[in-house]
Amino acid sequence: MKHFSLMLVPDSGPIRSYRIRKTWLLLSALLMLILAACSAWGMYAMYKADQLSIALEKSQHTLSLLYKQQKNDFLTMQKKLSSEQEKVTMYAHHLGELKARMIRLDALGKHLLKSSKLKDDSFDFDMPPAMGGPRVAVDDLTVKPVDLGQSMISMDAQMTHLDAQLEAIDMFLQGDREGKIAKPHAWPTKGGWLSSPFGMRDDPFTGQLAMHKGVDIANHFGAAVLAASRGVVIFSGKMRGYGYLIEIDHGYGYRTRYAHMSSSVVKVGDLVEAAQFIGRIGSVGRSTGPHLHFEVLRFGKAIDPQPFLPHA
Repeated sequence: MKHFSLMLVPDSGPIRSYRIRKTWLLLSALLMLILAACSAWGMYAMYKADQLSIALEKSQHTLSLLYKQQKNDFLTMQKKLSSEQEKVTMYAHHLGELKARMIRLDALGKHLLKSSKLKDDSFDFDMPPAMGGPRVAVDDLTVKPVDLGQSMISMDAQMTHLDAQLEAIDMFLQGDREGKIAKPHAWPTKGGWLSSPFGMRDDPFTGQLAMHKGVDIANHFGAAVLAASRGVVIFSGKMRGYGYLIEIDHGYGYRTRYAHMSSSVVKVGDLVEAAQFIGRIGSVGRSTGPHLHFEVLRFGKAIDPQPFLPHA
């Protein structure tokens, strides 16, 4: 059979008959099957694309959250590192101050030894303190970690107490020395003029009211700085806010400070006389120009230096 007959019987009107070749019918069926398959494949492909898009969005969201978490962790670690670096800087500065104070105490101890009638071999300040004793194991003991900052604060307090005790001993041993010799009495630089007095003033850097613990003596760069009285150099080096500083202990609780210097010719432990050359004027540290910042301390408290200056 090569043909099929297709009859259309309407509700009204003539009956129509069509002859369709078998080949065309098969081709039409095949075409419809192909179209159905393509449609199904397209719908499946769209479904898979939607699923892939959803999965990709989830992956991007997960990666975004992971990135944010890692970024937050990095920032946290960076803050901790910055904090630790600040602590290290603070500890280094505090350690430098403690070292300077130890040198001062050592110089004062040597000075007291010379002032007393003790033999030099009784106390050798150049040797480490003698210590000993049997070793005790601590395996079974609960040992707490050492807080470096707290240890430095404790050491600073102990050194302050020791400093006060040595000052008291110094006063006792120098009882036969005239107080007027200990008082600062020499003009502390060659030439110059008083440019800023002791007391409250407008800070030259901030413009705010601040305490000025000494007097400023303006002079040209490199002018000679002179000791205000006989004494022992207990500090010579840089100190925050002072630049290059020399501090001299004159006994009877008197100390003088010479700040913002450009150079020094004395070291800790040196004995200097009144008006002796100790260095040169500069502008190192918190300074607006070449001058000498001169302080007088009495038992550790800053007092007005002007009554001690011969022509202030």
